[in-house]
Amino acid sequence: MSNQLSDRINSVTPSATLEMAAKARELRAAGKDIIGLSLGEPDFNTPDYIKEAAIQAINDNYNSYSPVDGYVDLKKAIITKFKRDNNLTYDPAQIVVSAGAKQSLYNVAQVILNPGDEVILPCPYWVSYSDIVKLADGVPVEVPTTLENDFKMTAQQLEAAITPKTRMLWYSSPCNPSGSIYSKEELRALADVLQKHPQIIVVSDEIYEHINYGVTKHASMAEFEDMYDRTVTVNGVAKAFAMTGWRIGYIGAPAYIARATNKLQGQVTSGSNCIAQRAVITALEESPDRIQYMVDEFKERRKLILDLLNDIEGFKCNEPEGAFYVYPDVTSFFGKTFNGTTINNASDFSMYILEAANVATVTGDAFGNGNCIRISYAASVKEIKDAMSRIKEALK
Repeated sequence: MSNQLSDRINSVTPSATLEMAAKARELRAAGKDIIGLSLGEPDFNTPDYIKEAAIQAINDNYNSYSPVDGYVDLKKAIITKFKRDNNLTYDPAQIVVSAGAKQSLYNVAQVILNPGDEVILPCPYWVSYSDIVKLADGVPVEVPTTLENDFKMTAQQLEAAITPKTRMLWYSSPCNPSGSIYSKEELRALADVLQKHPQIIVVSDEIYEHINYGVTKHASMAEFEDMYDRTVTVNGVAKAFAMTGWRIGYIGAPAYIARATNKLQGQVTSGSNCIAQRAVITALEESPDRIQYMVDEFKERRKLILDLLNDIEGFKCNEPEGAFYVYPDVTSFFGKTFNGTTINNASDFSMYILEAANVATVTGDAFGNGNCIRISYAASVKEIKDAMSRIKEALK
């Protein structure tokens, strides 16, 4: 039978991170000893105090449909979190809880974009941004950045990328995959450009907010009074709280956008998992200090992996300020042949590392930057050491 799927789904690129993880599982099933450094997932367990809240919710018989936009007391906890951590003031009508921050992003794209609307994406960007935009009939506009500038877009670059069709700007800070963090001053410079273009809505993806190593203080675009009504702040609990499988994300947004995403979600998934929502109340009401032990461990692993990568000739690294990835430039390997395999691009390099070193990474092509690969250090110290040793050997 011929392909009878829609043009929409045929235009979507499979998630490169999930694809590499699936390939790694396939090789493990075939008996290969694969070290997985491809997925953006903490290797810690969800903290006990959060798990206990979920158990209590089960015992309290939370088993019915939840409100589409989230329980009232969860929305209150999110409002408190935004004020405490970000100095942002929202009311309940501006908060929508979804099945993960990915759904939050998808919802926003669907309710804002019309066919042909352009969305500026500083490169590198999270792997799903581009396809989420395309699924809303939008047009991704990639703005290249450099390792030397810590992969951050400048105000001049933003200005040059804006056209009459520009409708949105999306970015993450801390950034997946680079770990870069925009300072308040850098965000202000971008905001000054955006003041000349009032039609542009900003999506500030702050899912890695708490995984910050203390060099640059976290800042939110919505902190600026002249950007508050034009900014959707996206966050969730997957990364900092080691709750990737619980699937809870949320937005703080202008009320008209929140109402629209609530309307859309009501026809798609309805409310998020009731038990997970109850657990997230506890996660957000407690001090972020309770998860600092994970951040401290990630910081130690960052130092370890950077030291080991810098000991391998050909890798060019900056020092990420947040998240749990390194994003080294691997262009020095392009055109070279190792064990009969010629490396022409980042995808070739990532696949060679998988096959020759049994280490799963992700090509930078998936993030809009074909000069780099993403390596997650959300792994044990032993796994990081073994992986870097294998890679070094494979590149001799």
